[in-house]
Amino acid sequence: MKQYKPKNRLTAQAYIDGVLAGNRVLLARAITIIESNLESDKILAKEIVQAILPASGKSIRIGITGVPGVGKSTFIESFGKYLVAKGKKVATLSIDPSSQRSKGSILGDKTRMEELANLEEAFIRPSASGDTLGGVANKTGETMLLCEAGGYDIILIETVGVGQSETAVHAMTDFFLLLMLSGAGDELQGIKKGIMEMADMVVINKADGDNVVMSEMAKLQYQNALHIFPLADSGWSPVVSTASAIKNIGIDRVWEEVLNYKKLVDENGYFEKNRNEQQIEWMYSNVNEELKRLFYNSELVKSKLKDIETAVVSTKISPVKAAQQLIDAFKGAL
Repeated sequence: MKQYKPKNRLTAQAYIDGVLAGNRVLLARAITIIESNLESDKILAKEIVQAILPASGKSIRIGITGVPGVGKSTFIESFGKYLVAKGKKVATLSIDPSSQRSKGSILGDKTRMEELANLEEAFIRPSASGDTLGGVANKTGETMLLCEAGGYDIILIETVGVGQSETAVHAMTDFFLLLMLSGAGDELQGIKKGIMEMADMVVINKADGDNVVMSEMAKLQYQNALHIFPLADSGWSPVVSTASAIKNIGIDRVWEEVLNYKKLVDENGYFEKNRNEQQIEWMYSNVNEELKRLFYNSELVKSKLKDIETAVVSTKISPVKAAQQLIDAFKGAL
């Protein structure tokens, strides 16, 4: 069966040259190829990513997460504009696990960050929806490499949904920022312990007007809570600060702490060690995703799946035995 190839595709070299030249249009089109599930695009994507690899890896990758309503988009826009004013090129990427169910888009990010999106030195891109969070994370990782090769020296990766997306973002970034609100009363119970443990910095956002006092109280709460956790492998002690993205208060402190962190991990060797471990983890994640794709695309597996599901539901065979039968069918087809 002949593979479908989109008519508007350029050569791999055209995308490579465009990305390396900092062409935002060709960067966006190259990312579209990475996000595509077409076999012809998968081949093209591998060629593009491999070629730009030597020009990647030179950015600071910052993961940003937070509770619903914390003002992530406003914070990222303020932070991004601040970084651009400091002479940086900023790329903002998003991981949205919720889009996997609806196959929907989070292109709303571009309208919510309109001022940042209009800056020549900024690039905003939502993640592609996918069948698994791992698949989305892998594509976001490749998008990150393209942005780095395109000259973006700060990569902001935002989690849009909640759940396992924080772990995925943490696994591909250098610095992990947790945005929180004050005044909820149950701040410490409302956030998973695991996410708190991952945070290199906690920022209490919306610390303005009547909320300043409550924000300072929340800051003390988080400082006390973070002391309970053991020191991270990086040797960094997480810091807590307050900010108001809408009033541009405290944004400079966030960047100051990122630089302090970077200086420490460069000196103690953790930065390189962490990047190396992330590369290996990413490789295995790609292996897992590809094996899963091959398994479920196997015609033999697809032909048996419905009958085996029926047998499991009617308790004729156990889920364990059913899984083994599918795996045996897959192995037999190889």
